[in-house]
Amino acid sequence: MTNVTDIPTEVRQVRTSAPTNEPGLTNARTADPGHLIRKPRRRRGTRIAATMAPYLQAAPIALVFLIFFVLPLAATVIVSFWQYTQYSIEPALTVQNYGDVFYGCFDQLPGLCTTFRTYLSTLKFGIVVWATTLVIGFTVAYFLAFHVRTLKVQVICFVLCTIPFWTSIVIRMISWIPLLGRNGLVNQALMAMGVTDTPLEGLLYSDFAVILALTHLYTLFMVVPIFNSLMRIDPALIEASHDAGATGAQTLRHVILPLARPGILIGSIFVVTVVVGDFMTIGIMGGQQIASVGKVIQTQMQFLQFPLAAANAVILLATVLAGVWALLKLVDIRREL
Repeated sequence: MTNVTDIPTEVRQVRTSAPTNEPGLTNARTADPGHLIRKPRRRRGTRIAATMAPYLQAAPIALVFLIFFVLPLAATVIVSFWQYTQYSIEPALTVQNYGDVFYGCFDQLPGLCTTFRTYLSTLKFGIVVWATTLVIGFTVAYFLAFHVRTLKVQVICFVLCTIPFWTSIVIRMISWIPLLGRNGLVNQALMAMGVTDTPLEGLLYSDFAVILALTHLYTLFMVVPIFNSLMRIDPALIEASHDAGATGAQTLRHVILPLARPGILIGSIFVVTVVVGDFMTIGIMGGQQIASVGKVIQTQMQFLQFPLAAANAVILLATVLAGVWALLKLVDIRREL
């Protein structure tokens, strides 16, 4: 017989831990096989990489935004507080530049000083061009969205709309001069039809010419966002409106326009912000006779009055941002999109 003490200790431990066949007795380790599978632990480096991935993806565009927008804007604000003379610019903080922009304006109230008249002229162009581009842009977008059925034709129409952008903005403006000039095609056609005996003087180098050129240049900025909003409208809503007995005008007013508000808002921001800062179009089509804030800033920079020009630019930027803020209060664009 084998003595128990002669059995190795390892064998005795295995035998004592082996499951028993007696009913009602179960080894706890055998009953839970999950203890044999180790759950993988996420490494700390993997968690950090997963957390940083969105920031790394956004880093390139954020860097471009920082270099080409934030830094120039910050430099403009800083320079607007510098002192300047006819011969030098000193990096000394002062608010005199902002006072010079509105010099004498408050003393002339209720009359308007040159600065106020310039801002009102710029605001006038912004409002009129916004209204004309909105009417034309919404009409074109509505036609493309609801009357052009095939995607191929829609693409062709969009390409036709973008053809003017293939040329320089200066060339597009100059192309209006042979049409609107004193001896241009429009005046010749009007005199040939007997509408007028003498050429019309107000077609070129006037407010009309400026508004016409700005509308021609920036209507597409209104068409694209409105078209995008119209294409997202469920056709069943329009059919339900017709089935309920609504006329076309009622459907447009109560169904289409409310759903197109995000596109109208985005297009309005694009057009207004570009128009109020434009100086080239107003200078060429206005014959250097129409004042605007952008033209004033350009003139100040030509005379090396950079701090004064920067102060004017900051004031114009604040005015535009106030207008954009007012538009955003009308529509919650985040919820609409």
